[in-house]
Amino acid sequence: MQTKNRCAWCEKDDLYRKYHDEEWGKPIYDDQQLFEFLILETFQAGLSWYMVLKKRDNFRKAFADFDYQKVAQYEEDKIQELLLDAGIIRNKLKVRAAVANAIAFIEVQKEFGSFSNYIWKFTDGKPIDNNPKTLKEVPASTPLSDAISKDLKKRGFKFVGTTVVYAHMQATGMVNDHVEGCWTRD
Repeated sequence: MQTKNRCAWCEKDDLYRKYHDEEWGKPIYDDQQLFEFLILETFQAGLSWYMVLKKRDNFRKAFADFDYQKVAQYEEDKIQELLLDAGIIRNKLKVRAAVANAIAFIEVQKEFGSFSNYIWKFTDGKPIDNNPKTLKEVPASTPLSDAISKDLKKRGFKFVGTTVVYAHMQATGMVNDHVEGCWTRD
C-alpha cells in the first residue's frame, strides 16, 4: 500500500489526516460553511486546532449546525446553557463572540449579498497559492490577514485577530499553504 505525502502538521492521527485530505485548503464559497469555520477558528484562538476538531460534532450541536440565523437569536439563557456544555470549549468570551459574530455575519450579508462575496473580495474571488516548500515558510499571519482582521473588527466581529483570520483563510481555501510534495498539490 502506497502512502500519501502530506503536510507534516497533519500526521498526528487519522482525524487530522482526514481533515487535511478532504477539507483544509479547499475553496469554500458557501456562507454556512464559512460561518462554521469562522466559529471554529474563533474557539481555537490560543488553543490547538486538534482540540477544536475533536469537539467539532459537539460544536455542531451547540451552535445549531452552524445556522447563523439561529445563533444570532441566542439569548442569555442559551449562552448560560452553552457555558455548562462540557462538549465544547466553555470560554464565556468566545461563546458570546459566536453570537456577536452571527449578528455581524448577517449584517455583512445584507451589505454584500453574501458573506462569501465580502470575504472573497479580498483575494479577487480566487485562492492565493503561496506554494511553500516547507512548513517553516507558512506564515501565521500576513498583511492581508491583518487588513481582513481590521475590517472584521470594524464590523463588530470578535476574536478575529490576524492569526485567527489567516487560519480561517487557510481552512477555507482562500490561501493554499499545502507544502511542496503534498499529494493535494498534484
